[in-house]
Amino acid sequence: MIVISFNKIFLTEEEKENMATVVKSMATAGVEGYMVEIEAGTIKSPQQIMSIIGLPDQAIKEAGERIQAAIESCGYEMPKEKIILSLAPGDKKKRGAHFDLGMIIALLRQTRQIQAESLGDYAFIGELSLDGRIRPCTGVLSMVTEAANCGVKAVVVPFDNRKEAATVPGIRICPVKSLSDTVKVLEGKGDEFFCVKEDEAPGGSDEAGEKAVFFSNLDFSDVKGQKELIDAIVLGAAGGHNILMIGEPGCGKTMIAQRIPTILPEMTVKESLEISKIHSIAGLLEPGSGLMKMRPFRAPHHNVSLNALIGGGSFAQPGEVSLSHNGVLFLDELAEFNKATLDALRQPMEDKKVTISRVSGSNSYPANFMFVAAMNPCPCGYYPSKKCRCSDYEIMQYRGKISGPILERIDIQKAVAHVDFFDLDKAQGGVSSAVLREKVEKARKIQQERFKDAPGISCNAQMTSTMVGNYCRLDAESTALLKRASDKFDYSARVIHKLLRLARTSADLDGAENIRLQDVERVLGCRDLDVSSSGMYTVKR
Repeated sequence: MIVISFNKIFLTEEEKENMATVVKSMATAGVEGYMVEIEAGTIKSPQQIMSIIGLPDQAIKEAGERIQAAIESCGYEMPKEKIILSLAPGDKKKRGAHFDLGMIIALLRQTRQIQAESLGDYAFIGELSLDGRIRPCTGVLSMVTEAANCGVKAVVVPFDNRKEAATVPGIRICPVKSLSDTVKVLEGKGDEFFCVKEDEAPGGSDEAGEKAVFFSNLDFSDVKGQKELIDAIVLGAAGGHNILMIGEPGCGKTMIAQRIPTILPEMTVKESLEISKIHSIAGLLEPGSGLMKMRPFRAPHHNVSLNALIGGGSFAQPGEVSLSHNGVLFLDELAEFNKATLDALRQPMEDKKVTISRVSGSNSYPANFMFVAAMNPCPCGYYPSKKCRCSDYEIMQYRGKISGPILERIDIQKAVAHVDFFDLDKAQGGVSSAVLREKVEKARKIQQERFKDAPGISCNAQMTSTMVGNYCRLDAESTALLKRASDKFDYSARVIHKLLRLARTSADLDGAENIRLQDVERVLGCRDLDVSSSGMYTVKR
């Protein structure tokens, strides 16, 4: 006996009406986005209940109250049934109030209160207010980028996030101010009006060759009497090298550090996208703004916690090392930082990224920053002047707060000269940031050409050991000088490699093809801390 079974391929109208409505939304994990499908279904029940499932956090659980208030405020009806809103994938924890808009659209479509034939073409991002207005969200740039990668045709975003979202090519952006605006977009009544206009798209260096404008009241022309230090700063900026400034209070260390971003090269579109994503996820991108054009400058206080510096929290949020990506991380009063906090910088400084692991998962963030630090030379701050009353032992103990591995990762360790206020009027004005930036950009162009076939390498400070061997060869005289310095100060292989990278940058600043003896002499002159510490007398216990 043969039994033939036929699968049911046609659904009745009643069965179609009972099917769950699926709406697309987005979420973030680290700096990347991923798609979340919101399913809305109703079940007959004697009482009205709303259940949100899919490992939601507290903000998502509270969405039920916001949805109910917004539905009534906008003239819709709350169904008298049990409502189930499911966020898939169900085994991945989700957080944030930006799922509100997707959930309310799914519910209204499921209860046939709105018509939206092309609902599958859209993704929805936005937080609801009780009266139906749409509030801005964090992480929009990462979410819209992933939506474009997933083939979504259009994304509905809060109006205040329109410029941020409009930087993503290949996808239509529909900024809305309220639930009513969203419904008009879906019903085809206001699509043209609500889409981003060309004159609202963010400007900047998106077009090739177009220069970003530097809006800043900081300029190196304000700095007087520190020519030798500024030369070292330009050397560090030209190759992306880490810098430590040692000097007494009031000599201008912080003033100089704040001006370093003004001489760094203009950011590429890729770099701008990277830092804009990080700042968007951290909630630091100003509402209504597009891509960041200025390189970030982060200067956390010395009481900063480990999680705030490296990143952490319940959802592994980015820390200061990631917020300063493609920019400058400045630590003032370096010796006052907690030793464990400082030592946590070792891996990000070397690997140019940081991975934060929690029970809920791991997030990786880029951390390719230029490390700049400042510190006093001794506990009282006035060594080697006559005002200093510190013993050699006290000075060495104070400097010992900074571990050797951290110091080894700092290429330039330069003493800051004492400045007499009454001599400043006689001193010549400093060189402007525009002139210094021109020197830096010329050196960087040489490096970009050198590393054009090496992905992830854009400046000399990022060279691998193999690259150092290929591009940092010395003649016999330069090698002998470097060996004498190494024997005297007991340099490790890491320090030698950093000196070679620095010498390569020195040659690039002058447009020289090979590293010269004067380049080696110049970089050895940037190790003032080694010279200062070597002459001190201490008693071992």
